[in-house]
Amino acid sequence: MNAHARCALVLALLALAGPAAADSPPASPYAGFERRPIKALSDDQLADLRDGRGMMLSLPAELNGYPGPRHMLDMADALHLSAEQRAAVAALVPAMTAEAKAVGARIIEGEAALNRLFAHRGADEVEVRQAANEVAARWGELRFVHLKYHLRAAALLSPDQIARYDALRGYAGGDGATMHQHKH
Repeated sequence: MNAHARCALVLALLALAGPAAADSPPASPYAGFERRPIKALSDDQLADLRDGRGMMLSLPAELNGYPGPRHMLDMADALHLSAEQRAAVAALVPAMTAEAKAVGARIIEGEAALNRLFAHRGADEVEVRQAANEVAARWGELRFVHLKYHLRAAALLSPDQIARYDALRGYAGGDGATMHQHKH
């Protein structure tokens, strides 16, 4: 089929599809979300909050040479962690998880409260501002929990170990070790 014939076929198909497409409203990217118990949180997000997972909240640390304690434990052999380093990192993980779970539970409560304001058609600007600010502060607290454990974990490593971590994680440049050479 030559180019002119293909073009004519495409135009004909578009002409046929045009009226049908105009009759139905476009699907929202939120279609199906209305069935969620807490509209703002997916099942995966709820599980992450309940389990104390990072949810990419610590990317500013992770991608700037401050390794995550869980990942450090996973790569302990490749990082050549000493017994003391392993023990120190191993102690960070359950502490971080417990703190993150506690804050995650408060986030879920806050998001549920915000959701209820709208679900019960009782939302007003004062209550919404207060609920939104409270849940935003909880998200900030959760982010801090994860970031502070990256700080604590990085303090346990040498600049060479941080550079190795960055390389093993596939981070280009490995500038994290350079940053830490001035801090240790």
